[in-house]
Amino acid sequence: MSMKTNTRQVDGVTIMDCSGRITLGEGSVILRDAVRDLLAKNQKKILLNLGEVTYIDSSGIGELVSAFTTVRNQGGELKLLNLTKKVHDLLQITKLYTVFDVKEEEASAIKAFK
Repeated sequence: MSMKTNTRQVDGVTIMDCSGRITLGEGSVILRDAVRDLLAKNQKKILLNLGEVTYIDSSGIGELVSAFTTVRNQGGELKLLNLTKKVHDLLQITKLYTVFDVKEEEASAIKAFK
């Protein structure tokens, strides 16, 4: 199953609902293109909702880090929302949990943007 994204706006924050797998090839390309597209439209407050993401491989992790770096370098913020246990554990193991701003609920995540 490939990755799908759906984008919506709430209070000036762009929420990207991701579902499926973020893996080498299609999944990571979809994520990269979606984030670049948002930045091109000057939408720099990005919340990635990963509640429906079933699997992330090393390439997907790299793509998350790349998206985070790209957004930050352009003066924006990228936060993660609704991590599944698998994704949460993966970020803990790779020590990336401390790099990303991870939120549990959408309302508080939206308030956390400057």
